Amino acid sequence: MKVQKIYIGGWFQRTTLHLSEIYDFLEEGYSPLMPNKEKLEGLRNKMELSNVEFGMDDLKYIDITSKSGIEIKIFEDGLIVLSKDPGKMVLDDIDQLNLYYENRLAPALNYIFSLGALVPKELERVRTIYPYFIVLEKATKDDIEKLMEQFDQKKHFKMISKTFEVHRGNKLYIINNISEKLPVLERFIQEHIFMREFRGQMHKYLNLHRVIWEKVTQLKGSSQIKGKNVPPLKDKLESYSKIVNVIESRINQMGLYISTRESLIKNNKELSRFLQFFEFRYEALHDTLKYIKEIWRMTKNYVRSGVDLLSKIQARSTEYSVKNLVVITSMGLGATLIRLLTIKTPVFTWSGFIYLFILIAIGYAANEIMKIIYKNRMYKIEDVKAAQDIQKMIDFDRR
Repeated sequence: MKVQKIYIGGWFQRTTLHLSEIYDFLEEGYSPLMPNKEKLEGLRNKMELSNVEFGMDDLKYIDITSKSGIEIKIFEDGLIVLSKDPGKMVLDDIDQLNLYYENRLAPALNYIFSLGALVPKELERVRTIYPYFIVLEKATKDDIEKLMEQFDQKKHFKMISKTFEVHRGNKLYIINNISEKLPVLERFIQEHIFMREFRGQMHKYLNLHRVIWEKVTQLKGSSQIKGKNVPPLKDKLESYSKIVNVIESRINQMGLYISTRESLIKNNKELSRFLQFFEFRYEALHDTLKYIKEIWRMTKNYVRSGVDLLSKIQARSTEYSVKNLVVITSMGLGATLIRLLTIKTPVFTWSGFIYLFILIAIGYAANEIMKIIYKNRMYKIEDVKAAQDIQKMIDFDRR
């Protein structure tokens, strides 16, 4: 069994502007927004670069080679592919690629793009499992099965063309090269990495939608809420609203990347013969993206309705407090007027000062007591009654 090359990769939304920033960093250790020159140089030195140059195919890319023989291509749309020639052990080669990405490349890219719209923490917790691609040259069926066993992989499916075969496990792709050019297979691999990562990001957005939706549902599922719990819950929902807006913007951009990749494959004569593998999957990605967009539109409205609901309760509580303050102030003013009207000439005395102090203390104490009452007062959540009425109608229709 002869191994030709090993690949891993990932995809993050980027543009040609980002690509120029990455090139400036790799070539000169420079970033216009990061003044910490020492940190930039340290991250660059850690990558142990031996060659960096711009390349141009259907898309612009940066071609990087490390001193350890790892080759990296970073494309203008954000696709990153790491590869290396085989060593003595395939597992060691994959570990080497993973470690280089996680400990050298990713920290550098994360730092130079650390400003701007941040990735929500809920997404950062999800760790990407990169697909591994191993290209074999004219391997036998036994060779492929042994390699699957070595990685503890169950074969999910296989694709066969005249020039190569693809045998896929959970996170392992074995490509058996029968008579295909390696650069063409590399393009095939790049497209698979893009599609897998694109689908993976949409899955993360779907899971995040479920988390946020459940949080809002827990609020709306309560029939009552204490006044003191309104401000922290409102702040929490406001933070979810910001997350939803960031994710919505990212989702709205994603359609451009699919369309560009699909167009490049269709217009490239050498790659268009692979459409039998990709055409349906492009359509599936478009359909899934439409579904995710609609889900996030609903999520945005749902979170906003939760914020509006708490704002109404908070306004109601504030209104009660203001009314209470007016009553206390009116009582104090009335008492002062009565005292002034019952004496002929105002005289400043110690008893008068004590009286004023007692009046202020009583007013302050009364206001604080009323605040405590309103904080612990239970407010009805109107949405619950509406939801219950709708549920009754649904139940009635089922009879």
